[in-house]
Amino acid sequence: MANRPAGAPPREGDELDGFRLGPRIHLGGMAAIHRLVGPKGPLPLVMKIPRLGIGEPASNVISFEVERMVLGVLSGRQVPRLICTGDVETRPYLVMEYVEGPPLEDWVVRAPLPPQEVARLGAAAASSLYELHKQDVVHLDVKPANVLMRPDGTAVLIDFGLAHHSRFPDLLAEEFRMPVGNWPYMAPEQILGVRCDPRSDVYALGVILYELTTGRLPFGMPTSMRRLRQRLSRDPVPPRALVPDTPEWLQEVTLRCLEVQAANRYASAAQIAFDLSHHDQVVISERGRRLRGAGWAVRLRRWLWAAGYEPGPCPPASVQVNVAPIVLVAIATTHTDEAVFEALREATRRLIAAENQCRIACVTVTPPEPALGAERIEDAATSVHIRHLVQLRHWAKPLQLPEERLTFHVIESSAPAAALIEYAKANQVDQILIGAPPPRGLTPWRGSIASQVMAEASCSVTVVRPRAGTESPVE
Repeated sequence: MANRPAGAPPREGDELDGFRLGPRIHLGGMAAIHRLVGPKGPLPLVMKIPRLGIGEPASNVISFEVERMVLGVLSGRQVPRLICTGDVETRPYLVMEYVEGPPLEDWVVRAPLPPQEVARLGAAAASSLYELHKQDVVHLDVKPANVLMRPDGTAVLIDFGLAHHSRFPDLLAEEFRMPVGNWPYMAPEQILGVRCDPRSDVYALGVILYELTTGRLPFGMPTSMRRLRQRLSRDPVPPRALVPDTPEWLQEVTLRCLEVQAANRYASAAQIAFDLSHHDQVVISERGRRLRGAGWAVRLRRWLWAAGYEPGPCPPASVQVNVAPIVLVAIATTHTDEAVFEALREATRRLIAAENQCRIACVTVTPPEPALGAERIEDAATSVHIRHLVQLRHWAKPLQLPEERLTFHVIESSAPAAALIEYAKANQVDQILIGAPPPRGLTPWRGSIASQVMAEASCSVTVVRPRAGTESPVE
C-alpha cells in the first residue's frame, strides 16, 4: 500500500488492522466487499469498505455510519453478525460474518418460477423482515441482491446503509434530496419523503414476489422522477395477465403488498409469511381475480391523494418502542472555540443527569462542496466529512456516554440555521443546545444562527454562553 497514491482503495493482499484482504466479491456505488483470508485460506468473514476519495460523495460516509450503528444493535440469524469496525478517523470498515448462500438474484434470473417456489422464498424473506421490524429497524433497500438464502432456508438481509432505526436520528433524510433507495423497489410513500414506515419494506417484498412470479418488474426500471411517480396512481399489470397459470392466492398476496396506500397493505411482514405458508387459507378478493389495472377514476383519486399528501406519524416498527428524549447539540466544528465547546459539554452533562435515558445527537453544519470538486485528497468531500466527524467524536469523548446513546452527524448546507431547524423537526428532537455568538465582534445576536434557531425551532432551545472570563478573544 505504501507505493500507491494517498486515498487509493485497498485491494487484495493488503492488510488493515491485522486483517488480510482476499478477493473482492462485490463493488457497489457506496462500498466494496472483500473476503478475508488467514494462513490456511478464506475465513468466514468479509470486510466492507466505503468508497472514499476524489469524486466520491460524502453520502458514502453517512451510509457507512448508518450501517455501523444499525448493525451494531441488531441480532438474530436474519442479519449478518457484526464482528468489529474500523475507526472513521483512519480507515473506516465493517468486518462481518460471511453468509453462505446465494442472493435472490439467482432465482430472479430464472423467473417466472413455480408458485410454490415463489411462496417458499417469499415466506422466508417476510419472516426475516418481521424479525427486523421487531427490532425497530426499517430496511428501505430491500431488493433481490440484498436478500441472501442460507442453506437452511433462512433469508438474510444485508446492506443497511439506507436503513432507518426508530431510536436513531435519520440524517439520510437531510443528506438526500431525491428519493433514497432502489427505484424499482421503492414504495410510494418513500417517493413522498417517508422513511420510517415498515410497510415500505412490505411493498418492496411485493415487488420481489411480482418479479419472481412474472420475470418482470411491476413498473420497469424508471429513469426519471416522472416515471417513478407513476406508481402513485397506477396499478401494475396483474401477474395473471402476464402468466395465466398464476394462482389467485399468489396474485392476491402480491398485489396486496403493492397497494399504493400503505394502510391497504399487510400490516406486518409476519402476515405475508403466514399467507404464503398457508395459501389455502388466503381469502381471495377482487385483487386476486383481476386481469387489468385500475380505471381512470381510481387513478385520478390516487393522483389527488398524492398531490395533497402530508406525512403523518409513522406506525412503530415494533409494538414496544423504547422512546427516549433526543437532544441535539449544535457544535460549530468550522470555528474552534474551546470555551464554547466546554460550556456546551457542561450543559450536556446537566441534561444527561436529569434525563438518564436521553440520546445525544452531535450535529455540525459545513459549507457544501464546491461545484467543481476538489483537486487535493484532503479537500475531497469524503475527507472533509471525516475530518468534521472526528472533531465531533473528540468533543463528545469527555462525556463518557455509552456509544449507543451518542450519534454524530455532519450536514452540508449553506444555511446552517435552517439545516438545524429542519433536522430537529425531522428527527423529533426534544431540545437543542447551541452556543451563543460572542458578545461583541463580527456576529451580533440579531441575525445570528442561534437567534434564528431559537425563534423558529419547534422544540425547546437552550443558548449556552461560556462563563465570564473564559471566552476566547474576539479578533
